Amino acid sequence: MKSRIPLTLVAASTLILLSTLACQQGDTGTSALQTQTRDSAGIQIVENPAPPVGSRLEWRIGPEPRVSIGRREGEDPDLLHRAMDATILADGRIVVANGGSAELRFFDSMGSHLASRGGQGEGPGEFDGLVSVAPWAGDSIVAWFAPGLGVSVFDAEGHYGRTIAMDHATRSWWLQPTAASVHGSILAVYSWEDRDTLVLQLLDGEGAVRTSPGALPSWEPHLMHEGTDREMLYWKTFGREPVWGLWGDLVVFGVSNRYEIKAFGTDGSLVRIVRREHRPRSPTPEDLDDFIEDRRIRYHDSDPSAYRSVPVAEYFPAFASGPDPRGGQRPGEIMTDAVDHLWIREYDHPREERPAPLWTVFDPEGHVLGFVETPAGLMIYEIGEDYILGHSMDELGVESIQVWPLDRSGGR
Repeated sequence: MKSRIPLTLVAASTLILLSTLACQQGDTGTSALQTQTRDSAGIQIVENPAPPVGSRLEWRIGPEPRVSIGRREGEDPDLLHRAMDATILADGRIVVANGGSAELRFFDSMGSHLASRGGQGEGPGEFDGLVSVAPWAGDSIVAWFAPGLGVSVFDAEGHYGRTIAMDHATRSWWLQPTAASVHGSILAVYSWEDRDTLVLQLLDGEGAVRTSPGALPSWEPHLMHEGTDREMLYWKTFGREPVWGLWGDLVVFGVSNRYEIKAFGTDGSLVRIVRREHRPRSPTPEDLDDFIEDRRIRYHDSDPSAYRSVPVAEYFPAFASGPDPRGGQRPGEIMTDAVDHLWIREYDHPREERPAPLWTVFDPEGHVLGFVETPAGLMIYEIGEDYILGHSMDELGVESIQVWPLDRSGGR
């Protein structure tokens, strides 16, 4: 999704081995998972087994960040507040979208502050809620939201160039740009919290619709006390949730009630389906109790008992999914790295704590490679060829943007 040149890795002796795949290894040291690929009416279908439980790819992540930006005290640029996104440019500079100040903050490859651009406001180069930053065609940068939910384009030094407006003829408040490609495309989504469908659109550099896969399934709404002054909108407990993103030139989409990702071409047609073996599990009454308690804490709901009247899905999600439709800009736990590997985060079952996030990684053709663990507490913003970039928060609530070295030499 975001192409990068490699960063210099720290010495290999400082890296930790995530662990080795507990399955047969081929001559190249990669997994021997047996994937089946077939064509059906011009659509490539890739059927993958699940990696063995407890196995890991032979990739290494450093024991600590190579770079960490963000302090509890110090100069203002180093004090982060709502650092919503970050990216690494081709020359190694790190750009942080600091939502609290609506600024793009530029740092060198070692984390020293260089410049800040933007700010809260309605003027050129300012933001009405900064949530994302990404490389753009050439050496440009795009960031959003500009006023009117637009996308602003900056040069490599952060100087404002122009704003790409969304289509006002069909736009609702819920239209959002969600990803950008270095090829000059923007992926945007129309979603409505009270509907069970959404629409993805791939836009060109002027904001015009290039293509769309059409209406796709989304969250499953449940309206209670309809037509009364107690009307409330909920969503099916453990119900399906959508994920979407860019995978090279493809738009990818899936819903979490089955382990299947669909990839659409530049003309909006379905070109590939990637599936992975998954054994469904049903929620228990204890799982529902935990879910209700979590909602009480997360949303400060003094009486979350209404959730007991909301339908419950037959099975848990097949993989981790996006935020609930009440808010949140990130579409879900699906990412593409700098070499077009697709990463899908595993679902964390209630009452079963993982020591660290676990991801299934697929190669550019959709063949499963295996599991990879990423650092605990790190919200990943970008995966390069040899780094992982993300956001962390310590026990005092101090935010930091961190660059972790990644070595893939032990596997594909």
